[in-house]
Amino acid sequence: MSRNTTNDVPPDILDNEEDDDSVAVESGSDVEFDLEANPSSVQRGTEVIRRFWTTLPNAPGVYRMMDAKGDVLYVGKAKSLKNRVGSYARGQAHSNRIARMIGETSSMEFVTTATETEALLLEANLIKQLKPRYNVLLRDDKSLPYILLTADHAAPQLVKHRGARKRKGNYYGPFASVWAVNRTINALQRAFLLRSCNDSYFENRTRPCLLFQIKRCSGPCTNEISPEEYAGLVSEAQGFLSGKSNAVKQRITEEMQQAAEELEFERAARCRDRLAALSAIQGVQGINTQSVEEADVFALDEQAGQFCVEVFFFRNWQNWGNRAYFPKADKSMTPDEVLSSFLAQFYDDKPAPRLILLSHEIEDAELMAAALSTKGENRVEIHAPQRGERRQLIEYVLRNAKEALGRRLADTASQQKLLISLGQAFGMEKAPKRVEIYDNSHIMGTNAVGAMVVAGVNGFMKQHYRTFNMKSEDLKPGDDYGMMREMLQRRFARLVKEEPRASEEDAATQSGPDDGFPAWPDLVLIDGGKGQLEAARQALADVGVSENDVTLVGIAKGRDRDAGRETFFKVGQPAFKLPPRDPALYFVQRLRDEAHRFAIGTHRAKRKREMVKNPLDEIAGIGPTRKRALLHHFGTVKAIQRAALEDLMKAPGVNAATARAVYDFFHERG
Repeated sequence: MSRNTTNDVPPDILDNEEDDDSVAVESGSDVEFDLEANPSSVQRGTEVIRRFWTTLPNAPGVYRMMDAKGDVLYVGKAKSLKNRVGSYARGQAHSNRIARMIGETSSMEFVTTATETEALLLEANLIKQLKPRYNVLLRDDKSLPYILLTADHAAPQLVKHRGARKRKGNYYGPFASVWAVNRTINALQRAFLLRSCNDSYFENRTRPCLLFQIKRCSGPCTNEISPEEYAGLVSEAQGFLSGKSNAVKQRITEEMQQAAEELEFERAARCRDRLAALSAIQGVQGINTQSVEEADVFALDEQAGQFCVEVFFFRNWQNWGNRAYFPKADKSMTPDEVLSSFLAQFYDDKPAPRLILLSHEIEDAELMAAALSTKGENRVEIHAPQRGERRQLIEYVLRNAKEALGRRLADTASQQKLLISLGQAFGMEKAPKRVEIYDNSHIMGTNAVGAMVVAGVNGFMKQHYRTFNMKSEDLKPGDDYGMMREMLQRRFARLVKEEPRASEEDAATQSGPDDGFPAWPDLVLIDGGKGQLEAARQALADVGVSENDVTLVGIAKGRDRDAGRETFFKVGQPAFKLPPRDPALYFVQRLRDEAHRFAIGTHRAKRKREMVKNPLDEIAGIGPTRKRALLHHFGTVKAIQRAALEDLMKAPGVNAATARAVYDFFHERG
C-alpha cells in the first residue's frame, strides 16, 4: 500500500502502517467484483472504520469487517490493531479492490490476542469457519487420511483414520487420498499380517476369519499366533512406517534364508510374500528424495487469473502422495500472498511436519513457522530453496501444479460449452450456471428417499447434493408423483425463505453461499415424463416460484429404457427429442445417471440401516455399554425379549430401572 499522508488520519498511523494482510475476492466466476468503487460508499465505510479506530488498543489481534446484513467481508490479523485498522481509515491511496471492501463495511469486530502468533492462528480458524468474500479461501478443506496403529489393545489394530487424534496409538501420514491409504494398508496387511477388524469383532471370534485364510492376518483373535510373535510383527510394522524399511526388509530376508536352510518352505514362502508386499509399497511411491526425511512441499502456479497449489507429502524419505488445491483468490494478488494465506488455513486442523518447502518466498515465513511450532509437537522450518536437490523437488512439484491447473482450465472450458449447448437445447436465453437434477428411489414405497444432484461450470458440485427422507403422512406408498412434489416443495420453500430471488438488477452481483456459485438453479431436470413434470410445476407454484424463475424439463426414458431415445417435456410445449449425437443429449444422460447413482445409493444405505437396526437402540437410557452387557449375557435380542424381569436384573451392569425399561419395552410391544 502507498504511504501518502492525508489530513484525515494522524501521521503516526501512516508511519506505522503494516502490510501484513492480504485481501482477495473470488476469481474464476461470472461475477466480477473488482469494479470501480462508489466514492460515496467508500466515504461512508471510511467513517465507520474511523469510529472503531479511535478506541482500539495498540495490541495484536484479529479484526472482522462486516456488511449491512452482518455477513463477514474480511478477516485479518495485525501486530497492532490500531495501526492496521487506521490504514483503512484513509480516504485515498487504496487499490480499487480494497476500496470496494471498505465501501461495503458497516461494522467491525475485534479480538485482541497476547501475541501476533496467536492472531495468525485465530485468523486462519475464522477464515475457514466464516468463509469471508474478500479473503483467500481454501475450497477443499477435507481432513487428510492417516494410518493408525493402535496402542489401546493387547493386539494392536491397523486402520485408516480421519479427524481428531483421540485414540491412543501411532499415526502415520498424511496421505494424499483415501485410495493411497487403502492401497498401503492392503500391502501392510500382506507384509505384517496385522489385524484390521474392530475390537468388538475381535473379541467375539471363535475361529479365524477370511483374512486369516487369504494370509492377510495372523489370527491373534483365536490365538493362531502367540502374543509375543504378534508383538514382533507390530514392532516391524512400526519400524517400516517410521523409515527403517531397509532394516525391516533385511530381517525378513534373513528369516527367509534361515527357513529355507531348515527346509521350512512354507515359512520361507510367507517371508517371500511379505518382502514382495513391502517392495510393492516402495515401488509405487513415484518420486523419493535422499535429503528430505519429513516435509510437505508446496508449489503454486497461476494461469488465466486462477491459482493451483500442488502439495506433496514426504514422510520417512518416502513420497506418500500428492494433491492439488484450487484456492479462491483475486487475480490481482501476488503468488506469495495467496500461498501465505493458504498455508495458514491448510494447517489449521492438522499438524505440520518439521520442514515445509515452498515455491515462493512469503513475507511472514518466520511468523508462520513460529505459529506452527507453537501449535505442533516439534519445531517447524519454512524455506523456499533456490538450488540443490530441494530446488529440483520444487521444480517437479511446480510442474505438477501447472499440469493440474491446465487440466482444470480445459475441463472448465469444456463444461462451459456443454452448459451453453444445454441452454440452447432447452430454449434458454443464457447458459445455465446451476443445474439441479431430481430423482427418487424406493422398493414398493419402503425406505423412500429423494435425491438432488447439482452441476455447474466446475462439474458436479457434490458439496451441494441433498437427500430427502419422505415425511408426509398423506403420501401413499409408491406414489412417485407425491414424492417429487414433496421433495421440490421442501427444497424451494427453504430456498425462498433463506435466499430470496434477486431482481434483474441485482442478479449480476448476487452470489450464493459458496461465494459465487448461485443458490438458485437456472435449470431443473426431473427424472420422469408429463406426470412428474406437472407434479414439479405444482410444487414450485405452491411456494411462489414461477416458470420465469426456473426452467423445468422432464426426462422420460426411451423405448426399452435405451439411452439416446429420451423424450423431453417442457411446460407449455409439445414433447421433443434431441438429435442422437447431440453433445447436450450425452450431457443430460450423464446428469441423469449421476442422479440415479446418488438416489439408489442413498436408498440402499437407508435400507441397510433398517435391516441391521437393533430394537435396543429404541429404548431410552440404553447406551452402547449396557447394550453390549445385555447381548453378552443373553446372546441375542430374542433371548432378551423372552427374558423375565428377574433375569434381566441379574445381567452384569444392568440396574433395576434399566431392567424394568427393557422388560416394559418388549412386553408393551408384544
